[in-house]
Amino acid sequence: MAVRPLRYDGDLVLLQVAPAIESFDEGLAALVLDLFETMYAAPGRGLAAPQVGVSRRLFVVDTDWKEGDPAPMIFINPEIVAQSSEQMVGEEGCLSIPEKTFEVARPTWVELAWQDLDGAPLQGRFEAVQARCICHELDHLDGKLINQTGKLI
Repeated sequence: MAVRPLRYDGDLVLLQVAPAIESFDEGLAALVLDLFETMYAAPGRGLAAPQVGVSRRLFVVDTDWKEGDPAPMIFINPEIVAQSSEQMVGEEGCLSIPEKTFEVARPTWVELAWQDLDGAPLQGRFEAVQARCICHELDHLDGKLINQTGKLI
């Protein structure tokens, strides 16, 4: 495990659509461990592979660790399959745009399909802060930053 250097706004890897992961091997498992270590050290609630310079469809999230027990989640090749039409507007920060926050509208819930570390398909529904964080990290996989979608506050 290692803390990897973060990539910042202006780095081209953050503007690219990340390709799907096809190989579920030890290298992928090591990358996931590095993402968690980097995220917790930053300290963030989510981190996408492009934010450490790896253009692959992978992100990790832990929306609970700052207030309680860690609840790490891994999302490989994630895709929103359904979402609420109702939006919630809230403040977001980004590890790739330090010391700035943005007001961003997100769905109040999302239903996501993804794969685990073994490539097994999973599906789940996420609400509130988890939905916000998942949408934020998914934007990274699609080459979008919150300064493109949100309003600086």
